[in-house]
Amino acid sequence: MLQTIRDNSQGLIAKLIIGFIIGLMALFGVESIVGGLSNNSTVAKVNGEEITEPELAASVQELLMSVGGDLGDLDEGLLRQISLNRLIEERLLRQTAKDANMIISSDTVDRMIINTPQFQVGGVFNSDLALRTMATQGYTVQGYRQALIDQMVVGQLMNAYGATSFVTDAELNRMAALSSQTRDFRFVSVTLGNRTLGEAIPADQIEAYYQNNQSQFMLDEEVGIDYVVLDKNAIFSEVSVDDAAVQAQYDAEAAAAVASSQRRASHILLETGSNLSEEEAITMATALKARLDQGEDFAALAAEASADTASAEEGGDIGYTDGTAFPTAIEEALDGLQVGEVSGPVVSEFGVHLVKLTESEQNQYPPLEEVAERIRRDLSTTEVDNLYFSRLEDLANLAFETTGLQDISEQLGLDVVESEMFTRLGGTTDITSNANVIAAAFSDETLIDGNNSDVIELGDSRAVVLHVREHAEATLRPLEEVRGEIAAILRTELEKERASDLGQSLLTSLQNGEAIDSTLAENDLQWIAQIGASRDQAGMNGEVLQNVFAMPAPAEGETAFNGFTLSNGTYVVLELQAVKRGSLADLSADERRAMTNTFIETDGRASMEAFVANTRQNADITENLNQEPLL
Repeated sequence: MLQTIRDNSQGLIAKLIIGFIIGLMALFGVESIVGGLSNNSTVAKVNGEEITEPELAASVQELLMSVGGDLGDLDEGLLRQISLNRLIEERLLRQTAKDANMIISSDTVDRMIINTPQFQVGGVFNSDLALRTMATQGYTVQGYRQALIDQMVVGQLMNAYGATSFVTDAELNRMAALSSQTRDFRFVSVTLGNRTLGEAIPADQIEAYYQNNQSQFMLDEEVGIDYVVLDKNAIFSEVSVDDAAVQAQYDAEAAAAVASSQRRASHILLETGSNLSEEEAITMATALKARLDQGEDFAALAAEASADTASAEEGGDIGYTDGTAFPTAIEEALDGLQVGEVSGPVVSEFGVHLVKLTESEQNQYPPLEEVAERIRRDLSTTEVDNLYFSRLEDLANLAFETTGLQDISEQLGLDVVESEMFTRLGGTTDITSNANVIAAAFSDETLIDGNNSDVIELGDSRAVVLHVREHAEATLRPLEEVRGEIAAILRTELEKERASDLGQSLLTSLQNGEAIDSTLAENDLQWIAQIGASRDQAGMNGEVLQNVFAMPAPAEGETAFNGFTLSNGTYVVLELQAVKRGSLADLSADERRAMTNTFIETDGRASMEAFVANTRQNADITENLNQEPLL
């Protein structure tokens, strides 16, 4: 019985977590704590530990959110296999951490939960918000705590591998030799020009290109839609909050703030029973109070006389209360004390106490005039939210029950808007460029069956219902309309061929030791020289640099030649003249530090990947992805 007081009052975090779990059970039922009734079919086993279908489904959804796609656009089988591989590796790392006795203390997990910004309102932990956020993510309290623990122990394991990586000066020198290497070279760019000017493109080539590439000349399928928008922001003009409602809300908030004040107490307990009557205990407590009044130390008297030995070891401290943690008699006694004062004898079901108020944190609520506008805004927002969600439900029902948007417009007072024609790539407005609107507009339900769409939510404050007004099938543009486009395409290809032919001719001449100056002059071309160019040389074409640094170094006193076509069709003739190895001496202190960190990070990642691969190879893993997915 004595320990009950301490167990029920040890600190704010304990009370918050206990209240947190009680709230979860009230919100979701006991099943949320001990496990649900979902299909837990096994998709894999890792050293005997199961991975269930719901876990895999959740992992797939997490992967989809991370890549910003939806299942309709991606290979479901591939997604499930990728997600399963990730879950298997997580299990292996957790098992390894467990075998290595790597643990996370409950206090650390509690602090992380309390300090999670998503669980805070105004910088203070809010259990209701935490519950809702966890539930939205599919977690119970126990499940969320375990997920944190798993994440942190795996992080410890991965950090352990990263922390063991190091780099030697020899390795840094080899890296510097490559990364800070420079090259001397020159090149000629044979750009597309007017080499085919005046040369007609044969009609039969244009017609053949048209027949073989009709997909390039299709007019995309288009739709035009009518739609209505339910906008939460437009509802604010309908709502007003009177002063009485503001005052009532203020009174409630002020009372709650005062009620949440925290006090800390210590006590000396004289336990009553067969050996000590209540009257005798009161007499003893009165004598102890007299000694305290004469200046004796409370902590010393608690150690001497208190039957609650656990609190006596802490000077009588029994922790904090918000007005509900201690027995009623003690709470009432604390109400009449100032910090540092000791009560007279207090009788509770545990015995007779002397109670000392050691700390008091009384919350002060600001005056009405300072918060009235905020309260009025909050009340308005609540009313608007209620109206919005009520109308959202009406909108969904009407969209299903009616054909066209006229009834919706009349009953909900929403304007019907006519869109421009747009393709599956979307239109020019925020509505017709929305991916969900596009998908609904081109769905069979709206396009073929002629139904209204379901409600499409555009964020938290707007929703749309659409009806297809007009539909234009994809059509092939006539040859005469695109003849000029095709001629331009074929001429560009011909120009690329002529540029390549000229460039290759120059390259062949150079490789044969022949002079090309006259050819360069005839074609208005010239060498462009680069001395000491680095891999990331500013102002240089990246494709040219990539090819330059891909070439082997020429022999001493010689040069090397190469030719290649850029992505824009330009043909480049390249002469590599010299290669200068880099060194650590060429690097600044910051560059050397960055190189060291990059090597350590890369080496640590490689070590971790090798460890995971080896652990997986030696593990007992069975997979079963044949059952029906729960997606």
